[in-house]
Amino acid sequence: MMYIYNDYGGTHTTSLAAAYHLKQLPQSERKLTSEEILNVDYFNQLTKKDFGKLIFHGKDEDGNSVYTIGRKRDKLVVPALKEWTLILEDKFQFDEKVVLSNTSPTVPIVMSLGGFFSRGLNMDAIGVPLLVKGAKQCCDNIFRLVENTKKTGRAANTGKVVILNNDEYK
Repeated sequence: MMYIYNDYGGTHTTSLAAAYHLKQLPQSERKLTSEEILNVDYFNQLTKKDFGKLIFHGKDEDGNSVYTIGRKRDKLVVPALKEWTLILEDKFQFDEKVVLSNTSPTVPIVMSLGGFFSRGLNMDAIGVPLLVKGAKQCCDNIFRLVENTKKTGRAANTGKVVILNNDEYK
């Protein structure tokens, strides 16, 4: 199985989700420390050239691959990934379940502002503290989103490609 966490930039909530999924962060809803947040692989590290790239984060305890992708505002990326998976299945007997989980609903406004200052304007002195504050605000939602994503992925009756919009985490 493959899990792909996606959002606008692919470097904040998706990186946190991948880290929770891979048990690189405490497996609880407690607030993360600034150090824990800033030590997450790829957190605030990706740039505009990384949009649309699938970033491999590792394999989970069940041997499933965990990826992230920054899709910008393009709502066609997730449907295109679904169609690509179905083509691979049809033409090449690709037999992997793919779970696409949107982390965007967890993003608080302070994190959006932090991302704009840090990644958009290269003003880390302003952006990074806002990103950390935002990550602390939403880390419990991200943890629950990941737990739900894994539960849905393990369910037998969900189909070959599962798209989770996760609107309940707004």
